[in-house]
Amino acid sequence: MPALCFLFLSILSQVCSEALKVIGHVGHDITLPCAYDARAHGSLSFCWGRGEVPTFKCSDYILSAEDGAVVFVSEPRYRLLGLGGDGDVSLTIHNVQLGDAGVYGCRVELPGWFNDHKVNTYLVVEEAPLQQPVTQDIVHPTAGIQREMTDVMSTFKHQEGDTLKSTKREEENIEVFQEVGNICRLAAAISLTIVIIITIFVSSGRRPRHLQHLKTSTMENIYQNV
Repeated sequence: MPALCFLFLSILSQVCSEALKVIGHVGHDITLPCAYDARAHGSLSFCWGRGEVPTFKCSDYILSAEDGAVVFVSEPRYRLLGLGGDGDVSLTIHNVQLGDAGVYGCRVELPGWFNDHKVNTYLVVEEAPLQQPVTQDIVHPTAGIQREMTDVMSTFKHQEGDTLKSTKREEENIEVFQEVGNICRLAAAISLTIVIIITIFVSSGRRPRHLQHLKTSTMENIYQNV
């Protein structure tokens, strides 16, 4: 009778286990999901193994933890990237290879008899898809684009002609200003020459009278002394 009950509970535990299928690619990382309600149970012991989850523990251990703390890892490629305190005990396999294909079993030891949380995941590994070479299509300009380019060049030439005309007008204005300046300087020089001549002439006309007055005064002084 006890053996029959044990057999029944074992069959029941296998029937109640969860089964998943995950597809990975060679050279990439892949995550096998497994989680439990950490808010209800807190940190628990769990394990990962190759093959389906047996009646007790895990088969062919690759990782195990006690009260949420990892105590064994068979290879550095097996990692727990989730937050164990939140109940995420998913297994990540780094740099997946074809030999990693197969069944992986996760067991979380929940309190009580024959009520552990079990997940059997079948991992399928495929070759990574080849990257398609990037090709660039050369598109020849259409007639519309050519017309637009012609219009742009015509506008540019027209603007360039206007610029040259404006520059020529500015140069002509500068030449006129220079001629006016030369005339003004010539007139100023002539005026200054005339003023100098007049000044000299006036000075020459006054000098004899001044000398005559000086001569008369000198003779009167001589007569008075005699």
